Amino acid sequence: MEKEPLAETAVNQIEKVFGKYPGYRRAHARGEIYEGVFSANGAAAPLTTAPHFQQGEVKVLVRFSHSSPDPTWTDVMSPVKGMAVQFQLPEGAVANIVGVNSPIFMAKTPEVFTEMLSIVKSFKKGKPRVAGLAELVVKYPESRAAIDVLKKMHAPASFATGRYHAIHAFYFIDKDGNKRPIKYEWEPEAGVDTLSLTKAAVMPIEYYKADFEDRLMQGPVHFYLNIVLGEQQDPTDDPTQEWPVEREKITIGRLSIMKKVGNAEMVVFDPTAVTEGIACSEDRILNFRHDAYSISHNRRTNGE
Repeated sequence: MEKEPLAETAVNQIEKVFGKYPGYRRAHARGEIYEGVFSANGAAAPLTTAPHFQQGEVKVLVRFSHSSPDPTWTDVMSPVKGMAVQFQLPEGAVANIVGVNSPIFMAKTPEVFTEMLSIVKSFKKGKPRVAGLAELVVKYPESRAAIDVLKKMHAPASFATGRYHAIHAFYFIDKDGNKRPIKYEWEPEAGVDTLSLTKAAVMPIEYYKADFEDRLMQGPVHFYLNIVLGEQQDPTDDPTQEWPVEREKITIGRLSIMKKVGNAEMVVFDPTAVTEGIACSEDRILNFRHDAYSISHNRRTNGE
């Protein structure tokens, strides 16, 4: 199947704005991959037939990352951090949950995202200029909520203390074929903790990597996987909107991260990789990411 031209355009625009770094991902360029185990508690079983959410354990790969496409940016220049989890299933199958420490995204459609990249070029040292943000709000009013989050955002004090949201809606499908919209959230067992601007200013480069590996020397790092249950009126096609805070939330398992993995940077954490019992929503940004990730992967495996 031919790649969607817009995905190619978006990847090209990212390279134009941030630079081209052969061998690196086109977004979240710098990160580390770890291995661990996900223990499902069975709470999701009535809602989905997905094998990794039935009661039991499955091996996982976890990539923590800094959001910038430029791998030379320091840790604090990328206040948005990523946590991507790949569930290792039988016969080589995988399922992914890709999250960031923001509950919403800046763009509703791939077209708007691609246009936004030209304005994002004015962002310096990980913080946007006020004038740049004002331009975004005027041109894309649906993005105001995400822009407000960005303006107020503080980086987590550690990869281990961030709350990570998958941003997009998915559908859980039960054994009778009934569908229920859900959103994923990784909650740190250590508690949510963020950096003050004063502390962030004096952080050494690679602080997050060193901190996380220090924590692993003391034992596994844990996260709980929560699902937020959507109602009929909740949008499933718009990642710029949060669902109401009163929506029911269920903890469906616990992630235990054990150790760093070597030579795993070619793993692709495509958020559209799902199993039976789970379906992608109508969110165009979500489905656009499949092609964009594929293009990025092909370029870096070719040394571009």
